[in-house]
Amino acid sequence: MFQNDGVRAVPQQRIIEKMDEYMSRRDYAGAERHLLYWLEEARQGNDLRGELMLRNELVGHYRKTANRDGAMASAEAALALIDRLDFGRTLSAGTTYINIATAMGAFGEHERALALFERARALYESSDHTEPRLLGGLYNNMALTCAALRRWDEALALYDLAMEKMGEVPAGELEQAITCLNRANLIEDRDGMEAGEKAICALLDRAAELLESSGLDHDGYYAFVCEKCAPTFEYYGYFLQAEALREEAERIYARP
Repeated sequence: MFQNDGVRAVPQQRIIEKMDEYMSRRDYAGAERHLLYWLEEARQGNDLRGELMLRNELVGHYRKTANRDGAMASAEAALALIDRLDFGRTLSAGTTYINIATAMGAFGEHERALALFERARALYESSDHTEPRLLGGLYNNMALTCAALRRWDEALALYDLAMEKMGEVPAGELEQAITCLNRANLIEDRDGMEAGEKAICALLDRAAELLESSGLDHDGYYAFVCEKCAPTFEYYGYFLQAEALREEAERIYARP
């Protein structure tokens, strides 16, 4: 049904919930069909806010599926929608900047990514309403970009902030574990494996402890984190830890 302003809004919460179902089964093709269907519905209904949400989801989806062209096309569309909606000074814009910057970093465009992270940081840190989880995610992903640009001190300071903020978040241990592994990679890149071995092993041990924290829901997101972390443990010779994480992910995905 069209609203008084001529907009037929798409059901954003239902779309996200269904997307979570697809991702919990690793059904990437189904997830893409789902997002593209509702993107067209948003366009037909003149729902710019809904379209922005869907473009954000598509950026993340194409990043995970290594579709650079799809990610960049949705990123440009999302940035144009921010301008059309006059959202440039909102937290929603900050979230979009982070999402796009993360994708750009994944595809090697680190300078462009850092510029967007800096725009998001200015918005997030100037608001009293920014949730710790959002700040933690910003700092962690921005640190990755700084590390890729060999700006070591900036990256380490951002990792410290990420750990601090995620310590304030329920189930933040998962994100803290990822940050520990990212930091281990930074130390190897900066110092070399031999010189950095002691610090790297300490970070790997800490990441393993965080992933095994009591009270964590072993849900689809936990499985995603297990898959994300397993290759790093394997790379550093923590083969049993990597195998256990992959087995747990498979167990979760196999549940009805």
